[in-house]
Amino acid sequence: MHKARQLKAAGLIWKPRLGDRFAIPDRDLDDEMFVLSNMTIQVHDRPEGRIIGFNGTTEWALDDVEIEETIWLPREDQLRELLGGTFRSLRRDGEGYRVELDLLGEPLSFPGESADEAYAAALLHLLAAAGVREAA
Repeated sequence: MHKARQLKAAGLIWKPRLGDRFAIPDRDLDDEMFVLSNMTIQVHDRPEGRIIGFNGTTEWALDDVEIEETIWLPREDQLRELLGGTFRSLRRDGEGYRVELDLLGEPLSFPGESADEAYAAALLHLLAAAGVREAA
């Protein structure tokens, strides 16, 4: 969840879709992972903002939570999609993985213990680069 927190802090915006994974930190649920589905966990638009509703979870004292209180846990395919045209390859690198990007003609490489971590490291770099360009 560490990389997911960093992505959120870097400005990654979550547009919830069915099958998305997320966590709810700071509510004694840090070790739980939730998945949006048609039947049990759905996104609802309310006048006060978007919320995630938990349907049929009578064993929990949790009816809904504001999206801002959650942390999206993007899957490998979602991270790769967010890299867009900069993505060149994912390869095994010893015990871990390495994502290769091409950013404005410059080859870049990002290691990670898992494929997800390597993708997240690359995306964090892109988000930071976009922030620098916007501020300039």
